[in-house]
Amino acid sequence: MTETQDTRPAAEDKLSITHHKLLLNGQEIAYTVTAGVIVLKEETRDREKESEGAQPKARIFFVAYTRDDVADVRRRPLTFSFNGGPGSSSVWLHLGLLGPRRVRLTFEGDMPQPPFDLADNPFSLLDKTDLVFIDPVSTGYSRPVEGEKAKPFHGLKRDIESVGDFIRLYTTRYKRWLSPKFLIGESYGTTRAAGLSGYLQDRYGMYLNGLMLISSILNFGTARFDPGNDLPYILFLPTYAATAWYHRKLRLRRPLQSLLREVERFALHEYALALLKGDQLPQAERRRVAEKLARYTGLSLEYIERADLRIDIFRFVKELLRDRGLTVGRLDSRFTGRDRDSVGEHFEKDPSYTRIIGPYTAAFYDYVRRELEYETDLPYEVLNMGVWPWSYAEYENRYVNVGETLRAAMTTNPYLKVFVANGYYDFATPYFATEYTFNHLGLPPELRGNVSMAYYEAGHMMYIHEPALAALKDDLAAFIDQATPEAEQ
Repeated sequence: MTETQDTRPAAEDKLSITHHKLLLNGQEIAYTVTAGVIVLKEETRDREKESEGAQPKARIFFVAYTRDDVADVRRRPLTFSFNGGPGSSSVWLHLGLLGPRRVRLTFEGDMPQPPFDLADNPFSLLDKTDLVFIDPVSTGYSRPVEGEKAKPFHGLKRDIESVGDFIRLYTTRYKRWLSPKFLIGESYGTTRAAGLSGYLQDRYGMYLNGLMLISSILNFGTARFDPGNDLPYILFLPTYAATAWYHRKLRLRRPLQSLLREVERFALHEYALALLKGDQLPQAERRRVAEKLARYTGLSLEYIERADLRIDIFRFVKELLRDRGLTVGRLDSRFTGRDRDSVGEHFEKDPSYTRIIGPYTAAFYDYVRRELEYETDLPYEVLNMGVWPWSYAEYENRYVNVGETLRAAMTTNPYLKVFVANGYYDFATPYFATEYTFNHLGLPPELRGNVSMAYYEAGHMMYIHEPALAALKDDLAAFIDQATPEAEQ
């Protein structure tokens, strides 16, 4: 027999290191950026030859920002950041919230006239923590190595493992095991972060100081409008009301906070009870509930009754402003769009996504080559829908819920703290659904204070709205200080 030799080219790391300065809060910060790919390897063992090795599996693209004037990195916080999708790169948190450079949008977060541009970010978190932005496999410039398939990475379990393995590798190579460590994720990235809190702890003994969850979803049952699952109709209602209030579709003109407290009470009591009764709901009671739903949502009484008191998110974004020929956004319901088909049931595109994808894409392509000096001809996959269908095999025949992983991690590590940022105009991960999830996490009383939440009058990516960005920066900085009281600033 002849042995088959591996003729694939060796997979190698490729890094670009540059140096920069940023004026932040009146202080000039010098920092180093490392951008490039690290080859992720998987341990292998040949039983016949009784040999061990490490087989390259994927090239993970990352951008790391480290402050130069730190005397002891063991006291300097380190934050790993990623977005969600699944299929999204890390560009949104990178160039929208945390990094030293930020995409220029309008004050409200809308798209300016092209061509687009970058500016220094006066709200960067670099004054508080070093930052590492990670693109999971098939996003950004991250790819499987030659001869490996991408599909095995496209699932909840393998995604958590590969990102966790990268975090372990980076922490080891750059001697950061004794640094206070944080994760910050957005949207599905919060699902990943909760999963990582358990994986890093159980697999590598890596205990985290904190998780920062931007627009969180841990329990998918709170957001799946399936027959027999009435939970989303209840939990989305306050966001319906906030959206109708913003677009002046309500006769109720009062401060948003006052309105939402009233709607929340109705949702948890009268509305929830009505849905629970189902066909046993008396007609008079049904009518009263329908009238209140019309009052709080801005939809017609007839529409609500035909919907059997249950308003699907995709129907709402199409119906609310139908009389004006407009749709509202899902990621950010402050935004409006116009469809070709004005009588359809669902919008054709999410206007809150189409208005930001262009500026972020153009800005990153220019930034990575011009300023970070990293060169590749690969397309940067900002949002790769090719990862679908995403595998949730571990949760077959039930809703995904990584809340239990987070609960177990916090119980094992009682110092682990969690900060959750919510946008009032976010239909992707509504704030009331997030509150429900954490209220049902099952934490013991002594650990419930480890969870804190903040709210912003913007959408899923609340940081595109400049007032929300400023407030979020202050909240994140305070959270890091709380979780690392002796951290070097």
